[in-house]
Amino acid sequence: MNERISRAAALRALAGACAVAATSGVTDAQAFAKITVVAVPIDISAAPYYAADQGFFRRAGLDAQVLTMGGGPAIIAAMLNGALDFGSAGITSIAIAHQNGIPILMVAPAGSYTSKSPTGGLLVARNSPLRTAKDLIGKTVGVGSLKVGATVALQAWLDKNGVAPDAVKLVEVPFASIEAALEAGRIDAAETEEPYFGDALEHGARLFAPVYDGIAPEWLEGAYVCTAAFAKAHPDVVLRFRDAIAATNTWANANHAASAVILEKYTKQPVPPTMTRVTFTPQLRVEDVQPVIDISAKYGLIKSSFPAADVIAPGVLG
Repeated sequence: MNERISRAAALRALAGACAVAATSGVTDAQAFAKITVVAVPIDISAAPYYAADQGFFRRAGLDAQVLTMGGGPAIIAAMLNGALDFGSAGITSIAIAHQNGIPILMVAPAGSYTSKSPTGGLLVARNSPLRTAKDLIGKTVGVGSLKVGATVALQAWLDKNGVAPDAVKLVEVPFASIEAALEAGRIDAAETEEPYFGDALEHGARLFAPVYDGIAPEWLEGAYVCTAAFAKAHPDVVLRFRDAIAATNTWANANHAASAVILEKYTKQPVPPTMTRVTFTPQLRVEDVQPVIDISAKYGLIKSSFPAADVIAPGVLG
């Protein structure tokens, strides 16, 4: 997170991303606030795609260009260099940025995890001999990133099941490569998210454990952020963005078939009707964020815990 990238580099990264312009029948573009939003192509961060395709940004008075990038740290870096206005980031990435003095603030929730309908977890190959937490000792587990909430959830789950987290080797494997890595035996187990999670199960992987429960039965996986300077200079735009995401999240919860078509379009991954879909909350809630901050501190991703309200934009909770 301390890495600096130039504005030009950020713009080059965004230029190479998959861009999608929001459409509307409104012809007077000057009536709308122009914003650039970045999403991550997984179910928990797909609301900007839905908002663009379904017109929720336009209804909130926003002329939004929606781009795709791979993860929170790169998005935060591009945002700091002025290449975008809003972006998706995991709660752990936001917490790390905060403790490094990087001025970003949450304005709206991305997807949440709930143990009632898990949308991620630890997988093994169907014929794997691994059955219990202790079977993982000395094994290699693939994770999307070493510094995300899902990874500390795995560490907490291991702890709760009598296995020291450092007894398991964690390696970064892109979600799109996890299924092949399991099949080839390059890793013994893998942690992943929808839509890759359900797709792997469809093609022969086996659910080893719902390790995301290691944080809490329910917690917020990510949020949409902007810089503190942007929030101060454009409070009306921040509130419009918050309201657009709230309306989108409500729509997404009730329209899985329609959102699946949009999700497939941007992730290039199949979204079968049987896939468990992410649950969205309309508004940010500190009680959904705090457990992730606390456990990130426990497992060393940040130096110490802090109140979730410290990383939420002024007026957003009102």
